[in-house]
Amino acid sequence: MRNRIPAALLTLAVGLSPLGLTAVDTKTALKIDQEIEKHNLEIIKIRRFIHMNPELSNREYETSKLVAAKLSSLDLEVKTGVARTGVVALLRGGQPGPTVAIRADMDALPIQETTSVPFKSLNPGLMHACGHDIHTSIALGVAMVLSNIKDKIKGNVKFIFQPAEEGAPQDEEGGAALMIKEGVLDDPTVGAIFGLHVWPEDVGQVNFSTGDIMAGADWFEITIKGKGAHGARPQEGIDAIVLAAEIITTLQSVISRSIDPVDPAVLTIGKIEGGTRSNIIAEKVTLEGTVRALSETNRKKIPQLMESVVKGITQSFGATSTFDYRPTLPSVYNHPEFGQTMLPTLIGILGKDKVLPLQPQMVAEDFSFYAQKIPGFFFFLGVKSPSQTTTAALHSPNFNPDERSIAVGIKLMCHLLLDSLDKQSPLEPPPASF
Repeated sequence: MRNRIPAALLTLAVGLSPLGLTAVDTKTALKIDQEIEKHNLEIIKIRRFIHMNPELSNREYETSKLVAAKLSSLDLEVKTGVARTGVVALLRGGQPGPTVAIRADMDALPIQETTSVPFKSLNPGLMHACGHDIHTSIALGVAMVLSNIKDKIKGNVKFIFQPAEEGAPQDEEGGAALMIKEGVLDDPTVGAIFGLHVWPEDVGQVNFSTGDIMAGADWFEITIKGKGAHGARPQEGIDAIVLAAEIITTLQSVISRSIDPVDPAVLTIGKIEGGTRSNIIAEKVTLEGTVRALSETNRKKIPQLMESVVKGITQSFGATSTFDYRPTLPSVYNHPEFGQTMLPTLIGILGKDKVLPLQPQMVAEDFSFYAQKIPGFFFFLGVKSPSQTTTAALHSPNFNPDERSIAVGIKLMCHLLLDSLDKQSPLEPPPASF
């Protein structure tokens, strides 16, 4: 998909001045800073409220109500109930031009928070441990700022508040794929999309690179069916647990010996279920895990190798097996031309020493679905206090990002959106309906 973006759409996104300087004039830049300062306390209060009230994927009912209410108060055109609990808003600029989008995710994780902050989660077993409360607050802050300078905007900005980035519940659709299916990139047509993710680096620093920056993520389940017997008479059974151990060990050689080491991939088995009691040979074991890969070549090759391993081991011992492999997320791809077009904006705001190359990460993000359809620009935003040596990792019950990162994220996104529109402004504007 990444190589099939229509040429006209790529021209729309890349604009006419690939390496031009930031297009926001000094007066507008000062106004952006003033608006961020004016709304900073309100935005932090919103973030803390969202943090205290986390909701799981496709269940972001109160979060979406808050987001929709705030966007409506800014006189934006607001749609609710998109992809179940998603919210989409359109800000029409004062000057004609195309449309670009900013996406934020809203869902939390099933993690019990252990931080000591006064605004810790009030919902037992749920926590914003991946920073989606920060993402949502940044996007709302951008809406607050840009709605007060709409006369300077050469086109439209679409705000996408997405549910279920962490994955929809079983047997439900959700996330970016469903947002796209329900037309979030249409009416008016979105020419390019921006997104960010919090990252445990210093506040005031971002990491960005073009190309594949986050891995594709797939799910698999292996079921091994042996033969039960008394634990004291193993010769009368086929031990599914022993076969499972052999399969787990051998599967690691798929990555270490069958995959090019300069094209990273990860195979992790994170769940094992099997056996009934200590003195019974297990008849059945189920393994569940994930495969992460940056290239489509590996995403196609690895499941074939895995299936061969599973069949070979089980059949050689007279057991049977099933292998269920499901592609889940493609890799996140920053389009090279679009990335080089907008990189000067990051450098112009933060300074060259604060915009660091991003090494490809094996974590996954469903922003990838948007970037398959239109050019995307996705970067990592530092949220670690510079005074700290280390900080808790994403998905940790102790994760506690520095809230000063919110203002940094708002400023960067405001400039990226305005610069992108300015570089596209000579092009024909999109349809007026929403």
